[in-house]
Formats: sequence, structure tokens, C-alpha cells
Amino acid sequence: MIQVRIHGRGGQGVVTAAEMLSVAAFLEGRHAQAFPSFGSERTGAPVVAFCRIDDKEIRLREPIQNPDILIVQDATLFKSLDVLEGLSKDGYLLVNTARGFRDIHLDRVVARIPPGHAQTVPATELALAHIRRPAPNTALLGAFTALTDVVTLDSVIAAIHRTFPGKVGEANEQAAREAHALVATHIAAQKEQPDA
Repeated sequence: MIQVRIHGRGGQGVVTAAEMLSVAAFLEGRHAQAFPSFGSERTGAPVVAFCRIDDKEIRLREPIQNPDILIVQDATLFKSLDVLEGLSKDGYLLVNTARGFRDIHLDRVVARIPPGHAQTVPATELALAHIRRPAPNTALLGAFTALTDVVTLDSVIAAIHRTFPGKVGEANEQAAREAHALVATHIAAQKEQPDA
């Protein structure tokens, strides 16, 4: 079973991201569940959503304490919450920021997980460029498909179009594709670098 925890703030599409990820898994013939955990339900308040994906029926219903993959839609959450709590030693970390891990003081955390398992992506900037709203969720899902092999980019794009029909879906697709390309290029460049 693959367990994904998504952290963000109200209004960033955290819950929608988990739902689209579960739809992408369903489209690939897998079992999935997505559900949120709210504090105060207002724009800007911290929000957590969860997604489980498996090849067999999922019976668990509790929040994910030990995620295999952590998606952080707002890097400012690191200052106020233990967002990294429970991340597995072989886990993946995807953070929405235009800065590097050293700049947001996470280089020591990244050093503890396998090389190539942590990426940053300027998802908000991509969302503003394509969607004209600071909603980084679809860009992060595109990046997620480049970072992991959990679901394909095609399945995420199909889920995006089911959630956002018409021109809005097309704009979200472009954000997802660009984020995927950025992360794929960065991972390829990392593989070409000799080990330090």
C-alpha cells in the first residue's frame, strides 16, 4: 500500500489534489481512497488530506501517520507544524517552492532520505502562469508523477479533466505538464552528476 499525505492551506486545493490522485489510481485499475482532515475550515488555515493506493481493497480509515510520500503545498507550514512527522526513511518529499531545500532549511532532512526522493517545484508560479490562480495542486500532481511511479501523468491529466472540464481543465493540464517536465529534467540532471 502507498500512503500519501498532502499538507497545505485552505484554498490551495489540498483536498481536491488527494481526490484527483485517487481518481488517477482508479483509472489505472487500482483501489484508492482520499479524505481530508480539517482544523478550522477557512482560507489560509492548515489543511491535511490523505490518499491511499493499493492493488487490493483498502480497509484502513484512519489518518496517515507514516506517509510514504509527502506533498507540501505551502512551504511556510514548516515553520509552524511538524509537517515531516512520520515520513518513512525511504520516503519521497515534494515541496511547492521556487527555492532550494537549503534555502528553506530542509537540507538535513533531505540528506536522510534516498537521493532523488526529494524535489522542489515552483507550483504556485506555474499555477499563476497557466490557471491565473495560486492553486498549486495540479502542478504538484504533475510533479508527483515525475518523482514517483505511483500513477502516470496521463492518468493524472484524465483525473484533472474529470474535475475541471473545459478551458479550466486545459489550463490545469498545462500546469501539470510543465511541473512534470521540470521535475523530470531535474531528476535526469541529478543522475548525470557524479556522487559527491
